[in-house]
Amino acid sequence: MIDTHSDQEPRGSAMASDDTTLRILSTSDVAGIDISLSDVVSVVEQAYRTLAEGRSDNPRKLTVKPEDGHSVAYAMLGRDGVRGVVAVKTSYKYGLHEDRDKQHYYTTLTLYDDASGLPIAMLDCGRVGALRTPAVSALLARELAAPGARSALVIGTGTQGRLTLPFLLTTRPDLERLMLFGTHPDGIRAVREQLHAHFPDREVEVVTDLRAAAGDADIVLATAGPNTPASVDAEWLKPAALSVLVGYGIAPSTLHLADRVIATSAAQMRVTGIDMADASGELRDVDAEFPEVLAGRDVGRAEAGQRIFAYNSGLVVTDIALGHRFAQLALAQGLGTAVPLWR
Repeated sequence: MIDTHSDQEPRGSAMASDDTTLRILSTSDVAGIDISLSDVVSVVEQAYRTLAEGRSDNPRKLTVKPEDGHSVAYAMLGRDGVRGVVAVKTSYKYGLHEDRDKQHYYTTLTLYDDASGLPIAMLDCGRVGALRTPAVSALLARELAAPGARSALVIGTGTQGRLTLPFLLTTRPDLERLMLFGTHPDGIRAVREQLHAHFPDREVEVVTDLRAAAGDADIVLATAGPNTPASVDAEWLKPAALSVLVGYGIAPSTLHLADRVIATSAAQMRVTGIDMADASGELRDVDAEFPEVLAGRDVGRAEAGQRIFAYNSGLVVTDIALGHRFAQLALAQGLGTAVPLWR
């Protein structure tokens, strides 16, 4: 395991070697790195603040999806101005209409040092995304939940759902009641295991009455896959509830009837949030973007009693920052395989 608490954050140039070789970091390479939840939250928050300051670039993602919807692919390019890193992320998922065990998912992140012009590494981005997304949800909950919020409901037990509660407790340790709605026994067991691994003294309540649970929750986080039977309607929610959409599990009414709408990126929401359109095919406008809220340049929750909808689509600058941190830690240990790609 690697100590991640160093105060030094070397830039990409400290790792790049030459202009012909690319260091490949596999799934197992990345999996062997120890990093705390608070460290992940800190890296992600810094990436958002840097973007809001205009020091980073995060263009809108490109999407390719066939008419029958059996697969989806994304391409994302970005630049982290603090780390001096340019990166390209790709994501491809096949079998969207199949059960989880029949789906195929591949995602990579390729990092380049923008100070030296040399390649840093290409890594499997699965763990980066699995950590980055719930960290963003936890930051949304920290900034947007109503004052005195004490209960949270997580919908879904897949990759994104399994670390949602540990990250949520990292930013909101005052939460008292933790609820989970899921339909996969293995997933429910995995959620419990992850919670106990990080917070051994906390328990999660598995709920079957989704409407009642949603009505009790101050924070609702929808992380389920597209085949979920869950669909929380706006009328089920508390007047001041925060609903965070990561995957699926809440109905379009939670967006359209919200008092305020916050998105990590309004442009990306228009690309990936089309399933939340109303009957006329329209999406509601975003009131504020989250990087601006974090930086204090815009308002998140304007009034205590507002019902807020937050859209967590993920920004590539957060993948770049966290992926670069993983690359730093991995390469310090000599992990990965050097491939003479450009010889």
